[in-house]
Amino acid sequence: MGVADAVADDAQQSHEPTVTTEGARVNAELDLLVSLNDYETPQDVADRAVQAEEMGFDRITVGETTGWNIVPPLTLAADRTDDLGISNDVISPFGRSPAMLAQTALTLHDASDGRFRLGLGPSSPAITERWHGKPFERPLRRTREAVEIIRAVYETGSPAYEGEIFDIAGLNYERDVPESPPPIDIATLGPKATEMAGRFGDGWAPQMFTKNGLEDRLEDLTRGADLADKLLEDLRVAPIVRGIASEDREAAREKARSTIAFMLGAYGPYYGDSVADQGYPEVVSEIRDAWGERDTDAMASALPDTVLDELAPAGTPDEVREWVADYAALDGVDAIRVGFVDGLTEAETETTMDAVSELV
Repeated sequence: MGVADAVADDAQQSHEPTVTTEGARVNAELDLLVSLNDYETPQDVADRAVQAEEMGFDRITVGETTGWNIVPPLTLAADRTDDLGISNDVISPFGRSPAMLAQTALTLHDASDGRFRLGLGPSSPAITERWHGKPFERPLRRTREAVEIIRAVYETGSPAYEGEIFDIAGLNYERDVPESPPPIDIATLGPKATEMAGRFGDGWAPQMFTKNGLEDRLEDLTRGADLADKLLEDLRVAPIVRGIASEDREAAREKARSTIAFMLGAYGPYYGDSVADQGYPEVVSEIRDAWGERDTDAMASALPDTVLDELAPAGTPDEVREWVADYAALDGVDAIRVGFVDGLTEAETETTMDAVSELV
């Protein structure tokens, strides 16, 4: 399947297989997740998007925390590509009003000729309180209401809404609302949050899941879809994985180990809690103890190979390619969002992209 066909199918929320390995067909597309902090200018992000399209990636996605606003780099990426899907992972409903979220999505929809998917997530206490200056209260309810208000703008042109968090009288969107507005992907981890994603979202973007853990959580996603009279196949399931491919296997694994350990121990409670619930409470506890001492070397040392291999593709290009293909083959997975661990050189980034792009 060509990239243009894949994106057209994606807009219709179809799930034709686009990744192959050694003759096997697995039901997944390949997204490229890039960190805006790795680039000197927003234009450099657009250059990476052009490269991703040339290599056969289906979609590019970026995150937003306390760095650049995502809109300029994604607008540039959309302008310089023809078929590449455009996404974000993810915007906090504490950082923008629901009406502004709808405006953002509709603007990027128009900039990309309908290739944009909006990513939302409940965020975290640190970003909400220490960056946006708001109390981290009822994040799931806020996310749900934000989605409902965005859909109200999509359907009626007005954010008018009466809820537990938001009470909006409503004004009219000044432009025509497209017939096929941007789908909404929700990034969640826990059972209830993932049920919410299945019920109210068009897609799910989980992160830091083992294969067994992801399969378990897909049951929660399916339950949420059932509540909305949808099927799991109606949702684009696109787990995020962060990896590195290098001919220097040990150096690659050292960088991956440091990144994954830091995410488990220092990124607030949610990733660590999730991985602990997936069967590794002692590992997470030891990593958190090391973070309490701000000992990053001890954090990395506390992450055994078995757990690293469950969570991240890290090693030679062949190993990374095999890992991604196996993960993509999980029943219910529609795309793999391949990102990078911290501290990669440009050569390592290129090697990692080359490794996974061979699956297209």
